Amino acid sequence: MDYRLDKIDRRIIYELMHDARNTSSPTIADQVNVSPATIRNRISQLEENNIIRKYTAEIDFERADSYLTNLYICNAPVSERKALAQKASAVPGVINVRQLMTGRRNLHIMAVGENTEHLRRITRALSHLGIEIEDETLVESENHSPYTLFGPDEEISAKTAADFISLTGDANIVDVTVQADAPIVDHTLEEAVQNDILDDDSLVIAIERGDRVLTPHGTTVIQSNDIVTVLSHSGDTEHTLDAFIAEEAT
Repeated sequence: MDYRLDKIDRRIIYELMHDARNTSSPTIADQVNVSPATIRNRISQLEENNIIRKYTAEIDFERADSYLTNLYICNAPVSERKALAQKASAVPGVINVRQLMTGRRNLHIMAVGENTEHLRRITRALSHLGIEIEDETLVESENHSPYTLFGPDEEISAKTAADFISLTGDANIVDVTVQADAPIVDHTLEEAVQNDILDDDSLVIAIERGDRVLTPHGTTVIQSNDIVTVLSHSGDTEHTLDAFIAEEAT
């Protein structure tokens, strides 16, 4: 059965995503005006329904003896994607595998190595599994944020409703929800670049629309409420976000 989230559940998820280690049931209870026992019961229900799957630590590997973090953008046959993702997760050094429902670039694999030779061993191991590595880059930093639509109303803003991954150099990967009346709405990606709505060095690499994930093409029309993943080579995230956010919300 599907578990229906209410306002209390959403706020619990928001606070735990923000800082699970230092967030207590009494603290959340004070914010939503319920008892700590209610919060504890709700957390148990969320865990039992596999909505809250686990609690993880955010690690700065560069500070940990200058370890290197590498992002692999990979291709895997759709019929084998899930199995290959599981196998990739077992490769020593791999810390995260994200599956995308696109035809290409459908596996994003994050790995940590002590040095470049260690990363090369990881690269070879992934290749031996039958995973095609299309691109890879060292990750400079990564920022995690709670899902703002589950948080207090005053903290929800258009500019913060996006997730960022900073890559080596100036590049960024941005996930953002397209707002109604945003400049790019009802335009194809090709038109958006031609009309300077979207920088020509910004590449839309995935579009989540409802329960589907689309492979972007030049003729793909962007719709409101699409969740788009954009690779910005220049790192000009402000201009990138402007394309997907309504002017009155900026």
